[in-house]
Amino acid sequence: MSHVASQLAILTSLAIWLAVQCSGNMDIVGRRVTALPGFDSEEDGRDPGMHTFTHTHMRKAFRLMNDLRSRRMLCDVLLVAGEVEIPAHKVVLASCSPYFCAMFTGEMSESKAPRVEIRDMDGQTLTKLVDYIYTAQIEVSEDNVQVLLPAASLLQLMDVRQVCCEFLQAQLHPTNCLGIRAFADLHACTDLLNHAHAYAEQHFSEVMQGEEFMSLSLQQVCSLISSDKLTVSTEEKVFEAMIAWIKHDKEARLEYMPKLMEHVRLPLLSRDYLVQIVEEEALIKNNNTCKDFLIEAMKYHLLPADQRHLIKTDRTRPRTPVSLPKVMIVVGGQAPKAIRSVECYDFQEDRWYQVADLPSRRCRAGVVFMAGKVYAVGGFNGSLRVRTVDVYDGVRDHWSAVPSMQERRSTLGAAVLGDLLYAVGGFDGSTGLSSVEAYNPKTNEWVFVAPMNTRRSSVGVGVVDGKLYAVGGYDGASRQCLSTVEEYNPVSNKWGYVADMSTRRSGAGVGVLDGQLYAAGGHDGPLVRKSVEVYDPATNTWRQVCDMNMCRRNAGVCAINGLLYVIGGDDGSCNLSSVEYYNPAMDKWSLIPTNMSNGRSYAGVSVIDKPL
Repeated sequence: MSHVASQLAILTSLAIWLAVQCSGNMDIVGRRVTALPGFDSEEDGRDPGMHTFTHTHMRKAFRLMNDLRSRRMLCDVLLVAGEVEIPAHKVVLASCSPYFCAMFTGEMSESKAPRVEIRDMDGQTLTKLVDYIYTAQIEVSEDNVQVLLPAASLLQLMDVRQVCCEFLQAQLHPTNCLGIRAFADLHACTDLLNHAHAYAEQHFSEVMQGEEFMSLSLQQVCSLISSDKLTVSTEEKVFEAMIAWIKHDKEARLEYMPKLMEHVRLPLLSRDYLVQIVEEEALIKNNNTCKDFLIEAMKYHLLPADQRHLIKTDRTRPRTPVSLPKVMIVVGGQAPKAIRSVECYDFQEDRWYQVADLPSRRCRAGVVFMAGKVYAVGGFNGSLRVRTVDVYDGVRDHWSAVPSMQERRSTLGAAVLGDLLYAVGGFDGSTGLSSVEAYNPKTNEWVFVAPMNTRRSSVGVGVVDGKLYAVGGYDGASRQCLSTVEEYNPVSNKWGYVADMSTRRSGAGVGVLDGQLYAAGGHDGPLVRKSVEVYDPATNTWRQVCDMNMCRRNAGVCAINGLLYVIGGDDGSCNLSSVEYYNPAMDKWSLIPTNMSNGRSYAGVSVIDKPL
């Protein structure tokens, strides 16, 4: 390169550096730039703001400088990290990094040194960050984000730091959110810290089961379980989490019992749970301070409901969690054969979208939401009735398998009661089933519980006030659709009949809304119904409500925001893609504006948190 060309390249670099340094004095609007202070443009007769500004010029200049760097031309500094040496141009480094700007323009010894060692950073990471300075491109991954973020913070490359934070926020999951929260706290990433903490609060029921929770300090556990924003189905989860944390290292943590119990809102637990579980817990019995908290809760329950507000402590104040936006997930189904397709409905946007397909075709399965995941239990794959169970993680948009049931079941009922998933009745390919089995995610196994009194395939199930109900179905022995209903008590492990429905219903859509059990549609032989009736456990009676807009059997059902949704099904001649919802305040059924992508019956339905 000639002497003139060398000088020209240096001047180009300096011009870019000066432009960046002076950018605070410029007001860029589109492609126009106001004149810099100190320039009187009227004196030379030119229109201020007519100077050309183009990003292409900047990109070309940086591409040239990066090319010069790769050929070690005009480089005036050698950055060293470990065994790695990286040639670079001081003016380029200083123009993009306040760290390097201070180093090369101040009184530091490195300002004139041809070789600069960067401590506390490995060579691979420094190479990536220098490449970013020259190219404005960097790849952030699970493998490098934990070293890249602190290194970017050191060099004050705030755009890279922000990208790392956004990447970690997108990776939040019940198994890692506490670790990400600690990492964000360590590196003063305030937004990421707040997001991770809120995520832990919103997914506490799943977070409490992980190793990260068990490794928290006393102060961290107290901070979490004392939060008003903690999202739990019942206060039982908080009590169970506290006991599990103590028992994880009982010898070292036993002394913390009173401090933790101070944040468990025992008065909000049911009287039965206080007597049967809390009072019988050995850790409570052996601690007088903890017993005082239990007595406080008992006194609260002894007061008439209209006087309980007189006891004002942090433990009697209901939690007020921030509700996460929800989506409805529709899993598999018959369209007209068994399919793998899974789609979600966004209530806020009135939009359907596809998510990860099932691992294999599946219809007539039981589908439930439990501990942050969707379980697809049993069903029919187009050839065989199956025992298999697939689990969907909405955060990772991924299906995986858990242990299979002990019996093959299609057209079964599935529900969550307590911490167990129940698979009720169904058809094994030759006969209707009365058997019932339960899955415990903690032990990762299925066990049989008491069977129903009646064989029931195409059965609908629902849970109200700690009891499991099996509604209608088809009794293969007598070859008739059923109007009978059975109630399961998990404490006594017994089934008993309750009041019959007014009509026989096989394949009814069963759901729970406001403590009432709904049975929508279904069929009695060839007659497909659109009638709906509701069971009140308090009075052991059924009553009719408004008919649906369409006859439906084998439809999915879910409840959200005080409304009951019935999804798809068939009308006796074709599968339906429509969805309608019931508003109990108006006793009215309405169709949602947008149909599913295709008609499907025998699909499983649940409501899940909208993935971030």
